[in-house]
Amino acid sequence: MKVTVLICTYKRRQLLYNCLKSLIGGGEELPDEIVIVDGEEGKVKNIVFEWQRKFSKIILVPTKNMNLAASRNTGLPFCSGDIIAFTDDDIKVRTDWIKKIRELHDRYPDAAAIGGKVQSLTDKFRDKIADLVIFPAPEEAQRVTTLAAANISYKKEIIGKVGPFDEELFRGEDVDYNWRVLKAGGYIQYEPELLVYHLHRNSWKGLLQQLFMYGRAYYLVRKKWKDIYCVYPREWNTLKDVFKTVYFFCGIIYQALLDARKAENIYFSILAYPVLVLCQVVWRWGMAYQYLKTKFNKD
Repeated sequence: MKVTVLICTYKRRQLLYNCLKSLIGGGEELPDEIVIVDGEEGKVKNIVFEWQRKFSKIILVPTKNMNLAASRNTGLPFCSGDIIAFTDDDIKVRTDWIKKIRELHDRYPDAAAIGGKVQSLTDKFRDKIADLVIFPAPEEAQRVTTLAAANISYKKEIIGKVGPFDEELFRGEDVDYNWRVLKAGGYIQYEPELLVYHLHRNSWKGLLQQLFMYGRAYYLVRKKWKDIYCVYPREWNTLKDVFKTVYFFCGIIYQALLDARKAENIYFSILAYPVLVLCQVVWRWGMAYQYLKTKFNKD
């Protein structure tokens, strides 16, 4: 099966270079083509030209930056592969990434999408926290409802059924898209052996801002899809809604505890717990903020 890799980038030229280096420079197998959508309207052409000397099948698609959904929609018509693999410019793929994608789609011929684990590039405390809250993933291979677009590949036929990404979503467009894949009758397979490395935010402020935006996007996706699981009650009409409201706040403590238990040792768990509580507060505040913003139409 022909594999196309789609990468969207914006003002992160060195990261794009490093991403291409991992994909082309050290890969056991190469993709059949790479499509790069540049939100700087083509200013990465020097980087693309440099890598085209080693791998000629790179297509550069200049565009004006709006959001990731718009950039992905811009790039999709240029992707000719049977499998379209998504990753980001702040990712370094493992040398076996393309090989694993081909093997897994052979193993799961009926899967609409197959994705894997996203892990930090470093062992810094902040990055280990980010591993727990930004890209949570199960330990074992299984079917899932969503996976990050930093490490997921779709069969082209399902993309034809689902259509474009929702450009009204400034975050969470991959969650929305994966839900639409499920509603179209496909399933998403998670395989931890399909691993990539992510360069997390380089400050605590950046990490918390990312969580806040994820919380806002969480609300918008749940507002769009009434049948997708939600951590808060959508209405306050029944006793069950009251219990769910209580759980929404108690979940700050409980979910942080569950995340801390995934840590590598008890020492890290103890240190991480108060930070994980803060992460839960910020993420949930993002939901509340977007709810109020939507309710009072302050856009």
